[in-house]
Amino acid sequence: MSFVERAADRVAQALALVGSLGVIALLVHVTVDVAMRNLTGQPIPATNEIVSHYYMVLIAFLPLAWVERGRAMISVEVIEAALPAPVRRLSDALVALLAAVIYAAIAWVSWDVALKNWKIGSFVDVLGHQIPIWPSYFLPPAGFLLAALVVLLRAHTTLLGDTRR
Repeated sequence: MSFVERAADRVAQALALVGSLGVIALLVHVTVDVAMRNLTGQPIPATNEIVSHYYMVLIAFLPLAWVERGRAMISVEVIEAALPAPVRRLSDALVALLAAVIYAAIAWVSWDVALKNWKIGSFVDVLGHQIPIWPSYFLPPAGFLLAALVVLLRAHTTLLGDTRR
């Protein structure tokens, strides 16, 4: 395994860890909110907004590179088993390149959205308090860009004939 592949594994694992920590933070936050609502009659303000604009976005987009690195995305291989090995390898590389282009395009578009929201200072108003949500708009482009890089690495290793991953 090359240095680049080891680095990709480490980055993907770190992002999966961040996603896992996001799940734990979400669970703790919501549990404390429900407990406070039932015990004291006062929930934590802005729980819905924080969950939907931060935790859920973090959980959904940052671990994409980890999922791609582990080849855990859904795939349908109807005729691939019947193809000769060189054709299968070419097919896998072309699919990886197409996925990288799609991930990169989504990263580009979502980056533009993130910049627009940053410039206007997007926020939600909760009981007269402004909760900034513009930082959460930077999570999807980061997740999509890293997923694109992982898929490009897969295309490269597939074309070279290393199909272990």
